[in-house]
Amino acid sequence: MKKLDALDKKLIYYLSQDGRMPVKELVKELEITSPTLQVRIKNLLQSGVFKIAGLIDVFKIEKLFMALVAIRVIDDSKIDETLNDLAEFQEVGSVYAVTGRYDIFAEILFSNNMEELYSFMSSKLPQQGNIDYSESFVVMRSKKKWTLLPPGISL
Repeated sequence: MKKLDALDKKLIYYLSQDGRMPVKELVKELEITSPTLQVRIKNLLQSGVFKIAGLIDVFKIEKLFMALVAIRVIDDSKIDETLNDLAEFQEVGSVYAVTGRYDIFAEILFSNNMEELYSFMSSKLPQQGNIDYSESFVVMRSKKKWTLLPPGISL
């Protein structure tokens, strides 16, 4: 785990507000030189702490919808393996180990129709092997939610 200093935190803040913020503006706001900025960004990217990406608002794109899937696993000792397996599904935008009555939450995106959700829940998910129970929740609306488009989802 990387420890962030005050400069890293400020840099991440500014880029999380606008990932295309010009270098000239960043160096002015952070009161650093351009080479220092480039090194800081490079180090954050290489450490895996930070990623610059284009995010979408699912609810502003026609024929795209989001669902949350709550999952209980059979074997708790295989949580990490299950998280990795679920993250490989093309529909999965993110997957989380959580506390509470479920073990995992997965955020999934679908284009086209509900048939894709049905197929995911009835075929793909059970094939994973460590799923005891799952429940899906179609997200009807959200606020302040920008997400990555999973590689397998077409618009």
